[in-house]
Amino acid sequence: MNGDRFSINQMTVKQLALPELVAECVRLGIQGVGLWREPVKEYGTAAAADLVRDAGLTVTTLCRGGFFTSDGWEEENRAAIDEAVTLGTDTLVLVSGGLTPACPDLPAARARITEAIGALAPYAGERGIRLAIEPLHPMYASDRCAVSTLDQALEIAERFPASQVGVTVDTYHLWWDDRAPAAVERAGAAGRVHSFQLADWTTPLPAGVLNGRGQLGTGAIDLRAWADLVDKAGYTGPVEVELFNDDLWARDGVEVLEETLEAFLAV
Repeated sequence: MNGDRFSINQMTVKQLALPELVAECVRLGIQGVGLWREPVKEYGTAAAADLVRDAGLTVTTLCRGGFFTSDGWEEENRAAIDEAVTLGTDTLVLVSGGLTPACPDLPAARARITEAIGALAPYAGERGIRLAIEPLHPMYASDRCAVSTLDQALEIAERFPASQVGVTVDTYHLWWDDRAPAAVERAGAAGRVHSFQLADWTTPLPAGVLNGRGQLGTGAIDLRAWADLVDKAGYTGPVEVELFNDDLWARDGVEVLEETLEAFLAV
């Protein structure tokens, strides 16, 4: 795995405005960016697409669709697919949603998620967009994502064509699961690894646990082993570094971007 595959997820350096992020990527030779809907819409989706395209960058993913257990999911996700088309990416990452009054337990939530993806997949496929189901660590199962393992994500994805629905492999969420390596192989053999994201696991976790993703090489995850695993599964696409971390966000964004690239190359 080499530096040409490195992609910086916009959330890692969210303190950088999009024009500054694009300019710094060009300066550092970074070829890929993973974008988030909220800051992109604030800047203007069409304007963001022009900015990134004119700089010669590739939008590796758009985050995020999903939250299928909440009202209004269909309109929001169709809009997200349309935005992905405008931005020129082929992958929309899905955070599926947690428990709600309409889906008060995990079986109900997963049934709703499966049904919603089934309704959305043809719309995405017609527009050349792949839906990448991202399993999140079980600590998020109640409020953010009832899909907690790669096996669970594949059980949903395999109901649909691989060209329409696959998975996101994120080290932060999957490193603890001893069944995940076999699931990566299974996903790779079927062409369903649509996105690969890196973050390290450091403790203690912060209050709220959302913003605890560690800089690469600072925590417990064997990131090199995960990169080898995904490579051996046949994935040859970009590798995004996606870090939610208050300490990183409090620092100079350019410095964090440079540090993240160096950490990627080191691990």
